[in-house]
Amino acid sequence: MNQKKTITFYLRSPFRERAETGGVNFVNRMIAAFASRGFSVEFRGNSDIEVVQSASNPGYSIFYMEHPFHQRALTMRLAYIYPFWRMEQAGNRWEWEVAKTTFDAAEINPARSETFVERWQKRLYGEVFAGALPDEGYVYMPLQGRLLDQRSFQTMSPVDMIKATLESDQQRNVWATLHPKEVYSGEEMAALEELEKRNARLSIVKGETKTLVRNCSYVVAQNSSAVMDGFFHHKPAVLFGKIDFHHIACNVHELGVSKAFSKLHDAPPDFDRYLFWFLQKMSINAGRDDAEEQILKTVQRRGWTL
Repeated sequence: MNQKKTITFYLRSPFRERAETGGVNFVNRMIAAFASRGFSVEFRGNSDIEVVQSASNPGYSIFYMEHPFHQRALTMRLAYIYPFWRMEQAGNRWEWEVAKTTFDAAEINPARSETFVERWQKRLYGEVFAGALPDEGYVYMPLQGRLLDQRSFQTMSPVDMIKATLESDQQRNVWATLHPKEVYSGEEMAALEELEKRNARLSIVKGETKTLVRNCSYVVAQNSSAVMDGFFHHKPAVLFGKIDFHHIACNVHELGVSKAFSKLHDAPPDFDRYLFWFLQKMSINAGRDDAEEQILKTVQRRGWTL
């Protein structure tokens, strides 16, 4: 076996076992694509030692949702919904190709995009959203982690985001939800409780994202994927953090708080054309017949020689 013609996947369990046994369709399509160019495939774990050794091992390396820290490595990550995937040279989603590409709605066929979104609305939510959706007059705010910290990709901490939203929109209630996979400290919970006491329009609620998105006026988040649910429901968004789906959102990072909220009153963006562009045009659809061709073109754009 020619070691230089090797693709090595560095994957954590149990994802590694699923991929090795053919249980991950995107990996299956990658294996087929690379085999067509004479590459063999290996699977390894993602321990610190194995990942560090990848830089000196021959061939190319593929990580899963981890930073590809050397020139012969890429990371793969789901583009929010199956079967759409990305293969990128950076770990941060706001540094990806799609994030740096300008979206031009005029380049997207409206009929095709409408059909595409209707199909995915049916798959994801069980119905097609024809006409105006309910608007119960509240802001939906999906909170993530580290509520008191301002991280490098954020314009302010999540707690300050809540304060800024209440100040910017003094008419609507704000319904904020805690992330089910996050563990919040006593200090964080105390800060939220204090905000609730001081602001009658703020409620920390539990509920299904799909229901909260469906009935809200708009979504406010740092970079929560719930914003994508909002786009499928034709709900605008204010983003306080950097992310790859920023193009049609009102970005505090670019506009500042006041102008971002003011932009919500502009004409609504073309959600359907954007979703078609973001998913079908700018990601790899592992369910399409040309998935192998998409994979090979993508890694070549990333500098791989096949």
